[in-house]
Amino acid sequence: MRRFHHLLGISLVSIAAFAALPAQAKSDAAFMKDAAHAGAAEIEASKLAQTKAKNADVKSFADSMIADHTKVADELKALAASKNVKLPDGPSVKQKAEIKLIDAGDNDKFDERYAKHFGVNAHKDTVKLFEDAAKNAKDPEVKAWAEKTLPGLRHHLEMAQALSVAPKK
Repeated sequence: MRRFHHLLGISLVSIAAFAALPAQAKSDAAFMKDAAHAGAAEIEASKLAQTKAKNADVKSFADSMIADHTKVADELKALAASKNVKLPDGPSVKQKAEIKLIDAGDNDKFDERYAKHFGVNAHKDTVKLFEDAAKNAKDPEVKAWAEKTLPGLRHHLEMAQALSVAPKK
């Protein structure tokens, strides 16, 4: 019983310490983790597109996404390390399911699924995520990185929307 109370005490102290963190530290860390998930999902889906896509423009888009998101991921890793934030090393469970979804089904429709889910929809979500951080992040370095990264993400969305297989607005 003493061991239980001791563990309970340690747990409560840990919870209290986490709760005492400034709200901005938690939200900035959450942004960095969400951004890491989004980038990892984009890279994984784009690697799949390199092998499965039939449309040359889709393959070219996938190549660009891998190169650009890898560079952004490296920048994010450095930023997160300087803030003592541990980033996830892959897509979220939901994003992994979306990757399986685009991989399943009729191969003739793969390009459309990839362009819709990871070209247009994922970039719309990521742009919103980064706009929020650029506006509301409390840490000036996190805010500056979000602001610096936004134009490239907006360009990716425009590129995705321009793909002939992408859904039109």
